[in-house]
Amino acid sequence: MDVDIDFNKSAQENANDYYERAKRLERKRAGAERALTVMAERLKKAGSAQTVRKKNIEVLKEREWYEKFHWFFASNGMLAIGGRDARQNEAINSRHFDENDLFFHSDIFGASVTVLKGGLGAPKGVREEAAQFAACYSSAWEKGLGTVDVYAMRRDQVGKLTNKGSLGTGSFSLRGEREWYRGVQLALCLFVKDGILNAVPMNTLYALKERPDVYVLATQGREKKSDAAKAVASALGYGNLDAVMQQLPAGSFHIERKDAKTKSAQV
Repeated sequence: MDVDIDFNKSAQENANDYYERAKRLERKRAGAERALTVMAERLKKAGSAQTVRKKNIEVLKEREWYEKFHWFFASNGMLAIGGRDARQNEAINSRHFDENDLFFHSDIFGASVTVLKGGLGAPKGVREEAAQFAACYSSAWEKGLGTVDVYAMRRDQVGKLTNKGSLGTGSFSLRGEREWYRGVQLALCLFVKDGILNAVPMNTLYALKERPDVYVLATQGREKKSDAAKAVASALGYGNLDAVMQQLPAGSFHIERKDAKTKSAQV
């Protein structure tokens, strides 16, 4: 190692100079290490924040158009939508009911208009799934009925005009023969798939080749809706209680957790 010596200074003075220089270098080294530590912490926090932002973006991503309605995908993949109120019933009829679709409605006052997209070409079993969906989102559940009759009609059979003029919001004129589904059971199955809460007719879930590992069967019971929603959220490990409330029809419930790996358990 080369050592520079100032011959104008004594040996002790030269030694002191090197001692002071060594202390400055040591302080710089310690400062550099602290800077590296701070930088590493900042990078770690930045990475965590980026992950949180990504998660928030996923949560806030735009919903599919049909998610503002009641909806489900039948066992063959066909989409069915149902109105949450008279205004949505009207919107479904005017904007989302096409010539090759089928219109389902429970034979009771106060019910969701359900449209099975492509329903004219649907097999019988899938039509029965749509009928059960329409039954579940009718006033039959709130009235405590275990079953209700449901009918289906084509686009050309459903209108708004009568001899006395146009009908009010959510009311329709029906013409011709109806396709009847008698004594349809009110039973919904709820499960989470890809972070989305699904509510499907019992017939749909039982027709699937692969059922979810955990799901909830909702039928008529004595448990009020708010308590039933909490039970569903707990059974599925799903944190959005408002979403559960929106998926359940008005009325009271019996909630049963089903586990594909173990025996079912009431919750």
